[in-house]
This record gives sequence, C-alpha cells and structure tokens, in this order.
Amino acid sequence: MKEVMAVIRMNKIIQTKLALADAGFPALTGARVMGRGSRPVDFDVQNALLDDAGPPPEALASLALGPRLIAKRMLSLVVPDEAVASVVKTLIAANQTGNPGDGKIFVLPLDGAARVRTGETGGKAIDEMTGR
Repeated sequence: MKEVMAVIRMNKIIQTKLALADAGFPALTGARVMGRGSRPVDFDVQNALLDDAGPPPEALASLALGPRLIAKRMLSLVVPDEAVASVVKTLIAANQTGNPGDGKIFVLPLDGAARVRTGETGGKAIDEMTGR
C-alpha cells in the first residue's frame, strides 16, 4: 500500500474531492497548508485563479518581506499499490490548469495501517467495505 499526498490550489478542493469519489476513492484526509515552490510566483496569475472570495485571512497574514507563502490544500490518501496510477491520474485531471502553482503529487511507501475501531491491519484497515 502507498500514501498519495497532493498539494493543490485552494479553489480546486471541491472538484478534487468529487473527482476522487467518482473514481472510487472517497476516503482522504485534508489540511490547509502554506507553501511555495522553487520558481518565482506570478501573483497576478495566482490572484486570477483565486475564487471570488479572495485569499483566506491566514494567507494575507503570512505576507511579509521575502518569498511569500501561498495558501494550499494538502490531501492524503492511503491506497493499494495497484490503485496509485488511477489516483494520480484523477488528481492531475482535476487540478491541471497549465499554470505554475497547479501543485505536486508525492507517492510514499507505507509500512502498515491499522483500523482503531476493529483492530484490522494491513489492506483490511484501508478497505472501506470490510470495516462496516
């Protein structure tokens, strides 16, 4: 099994969750994060991609001298090895705009998992159908 971690634009979270659910991957963990890539940020492009509500307050508070951090969402999914390609393809399709800042996807090895409620381990712990 693998952990697929994606850092995506804030305004792409809803369509990403829907795309993953439609592809059969409804289970995920999400968090608001701040970060930046190695390239200079074109804030005109960044601001044009934000939704009408504008940047969240925590993004505005982080604006200081030097490189600015951008508000992003980080998603984490634990999936069987054979599902990684499908998850990555779904994440790219839901988030690709062709502009810098679309995000990054990381695939990490996972040594194990355990479902707290039942004590199931391994693949059974991440299979939603076995834990009901």
